[in-house]
Amino acid sequence: MENRKMPIGIEDYKKLIEGNYYFIDKTDFIMSLIDGHSDVTLITRPRRFGKTLTMSMLKYFYDNDNVAENRKLFEKCHIGQSDNKKYMAEQGKYPVLFLTFKDIKADTCDSMKKQFAMIISDIYGRNRDIMDVLADDEKEYYNKVLRYELSDEELRFSLKRMTEYLYKYYKEKVVILIDEYDTPIQSAYNAEVKYHHEATDFVKGLLGAVLKTNDRMNFAILTGVLRIAKESIFSDLNNLDVCSVLSDKYSDVFGFGENDIDKILLDYGLIEKKDEVVEWYDGYRFGTENIYNPWSVIKYIDNRCKVQAYWTNTGSHSILSGSLGRDGFTTETSMEKLLNGDSVSAWIDEGIIYDEIGQNSNRLFTMLLSTGYLTSSEIGNKDQDEYQLRIPNKEIVSIFRREVLERMSGSRSSEIENALIEKLLKGDAAELETALSDFILNYVSYFDAGTEGFYHGMMLGILAMVFDTHRVESNKESGYGRFDIALYPKKTNDIAVLLEFKSSGSEKELEKDAQEALNQIDEKKYDTELKKVKAGKIHKYGISFYGKIIRVR
Repeated sequence: MENRKMPIGIEDYKKLIEGNYYFIDKTDFIMSLIDGHSDVTLITRPRRFGKTLTMSMLKYFYDNDNVAENRKLFEKCHIGQSDNKKYMAEQGKYPVLFLTFKDIKADTCDSMKKQFAMIISDIYGRNRDIMDVLADDEKEYYNKVLRYELSDEELRFSLKRMTEYLYKYYKEKVVILIDEYDTPIQSAYNAEVKYHHEATDFVKGLLGAVLKTNDRMNFAILTGVLRIAKESIFSDLNNLDVCSVLSDKYSDVFGFGENDIDKILLDYGLIEKKDEVVEWYDGYRFGTENIYNPWSVIKYIDNRCKVQAYWTNTGSHSILSGSLGRDGFTTETSMEKLLNGDSVSAWIDEGIIYDEIGQNSNRLFTMLLSTGYLTSSEIGNKDQDEYQLRIPNKEIVSIFRREVLERMSGSRSSEIENALIEKLLKGDAAELETALSDFILNYVSYFDAGTEGFYHGMMLGILAMVFDTHRVESNKESGYGRFDIALYPKKTNDIAVLLEFKSSGSEKELEKDAQEALNQIDEKKYDTELKKVKAGKIHKYGISFYGKIIRVR
């Protein structure tokens, strides 16, 4: 029985191996790079899928510092086996420039640049030996880096100059590893006063200088969550190979595959837990590979197989907050389908332009796909980049409801939705009218209210709280027409609900229109489908509205 510790929060490969933590061997990635790689490769994956640890592994393998000591880290791995000598011949051959931007999170552009200066100064500080071969003017620049005295323009070329200095000292081209390249830009977008345009320009200059036509570079690997559009950050790079969650290339490198999960569960004597792990933490599709969330799996095992949602995607919350709900009814109905276990169709353009994220549902679904809230189930029309998207597993269903749909609700608390749902299921029209009126008065803008689609979408957002007990359907055919919204109970004989909406031309017509909406439910026999699933009592509501004034019958 395996007794090694799970590597919770371990992002340093040397610490992982020397600390005797349990790990899944990913050194096949190194062999694939040795077999052939692009000049610059960007691999995008959601947070907590092992990007930093994998980049650390590459650093320890390629780095020509502490070669013998680092070689021991790979002796028991696949790459270290006797039949892989040609790959191990590449170990310790090159100077490595390894940086992670994951901690660069600033409220202002000046603060961000200072953080970059500190990280780059640390890189220079750890390579002081190379100053022995530098000319006087190069030493002067080197010391300016160490003292944080560079101008913005000088800082822009600091990484490129480091590759020149490393090459001058070692006579070998440099392997460049940049982890979480997009975190500073996400942070800039999340700031109270956004400065993502300035952040993008700065990062574009820094990366462009070191990655474009740099004859001192061997190759470069970048990781991140999002692919910032080529029109902005990567516009000057003609040598970029983007490997996203939709790409087959390197699709099995980050996360656990099916064989990995079987090995982990077998090693820990938990093979009987496979179905539970599949239900909660499986379901991602990277390229054509089926992938499990590695963070959630190791937390699940470390917590004695306690089922809960362990994964959070903190890096993109504010971006989603500003995006969700802008596309109105279309977005709300799509969320309803997703939470019911269905897929939605979307045209995916993986080049993220921050200012366009909230403009339409396709931009929103691109963001949700890239950040791990959704995954692709199948390709709809590959020539047009159309994909079927779904929620991967139970863990993400619960997180989706908590983190995504709460943001669609704005600033109000879930207690308000719970109170509304309680009255809805109770069947008291007067109480529901009072509660809805208070809700609309406090949380709905007069300029938003007014269309049937708006109220329809608003109710779907509120009803996200009932997906554990009910299946929510909208605009579905039943009887002699299509009802607006229905709540199908998941248990036989539980309470069901039908909602029909009417837009009134004046306040005087509210009473009449609410009654007509209620009558329409019976006249068109909208309860036909509910009766087929053996629902219990069916509460039927006719709801009319005029601006922010409503009636419920």
